[in-house]
Amino acid sequence: MEFSSKLLENAVYEMSQLPGIGKRTALRLVLHMLKQPSEQTLRLTSALQRVRNDIKFCSNCHNISDVVLCEICANPKRDESLVCVVEDIRDVMAIENTGQYKGLYHVLGGKISPMEGIGPQNLTISSLLTKVKEGIIKELIFALSSTMEGDTTNFYIYKQLEGTEVKTSTIARGIAVGDELEYADEVTLGRSIINRIPFENSLKSS
Repeated sequence: MEFSSKLLENAVYEMSQLPGIGKRTALRLVLHMLKQPSEQTLRLTSALQRVRNDIKFCSNCHNISDVVLCEICANPKRDESLVCVVEDIRDVMAIENTGQYKGLYHVLGGKISPMEGIGPQNLTISSLLTKVKEGIIKELIFALSSTMEGDTTNFYIYKQLEGTEVKTSTIARGIAVGDELEYADEVTLGRSIINRIPFENSLKSS
């Protein structure tokens, strides 16, 4: 792809680094921005700068937040004895959109994947176990995608909980194997949480 402007080429290159954005799409987006009033572009760049510099992670669940404690954890109407364990922030958004879940969350920040060099120490598993030891949590719902890495992560946490009285369950397999929660429709995802099964049962069936 030939460019008549180095500035345009640089902007297209940076835009194409975003997931799912090829160079042609990046070029279309950059050219679209050039046609818009400068104030609109400035609002976009300002919003991106603020989200990069000012965003926080909840001190309790590691969800993205504007303040130290996110709105979900700070809500007294949420059931703090019930915690849904998810891979990342997008999963929290997907489950919240169902309107079926009233507990709290714990965002791991990924899944155990030796092939990618990601071990338990790279995730927020230790802080989850610390919360369990405090005795408030009665049930953990594993809501990771049903991939090899997701199952490995679930099992690792399950083994770390041996000797505790915490109940463990997993979302019903209404979600296709390998699918990410964010792509599941809200009705299916909501039902999979309501109809969750004991984690031990999922081990027997696998």
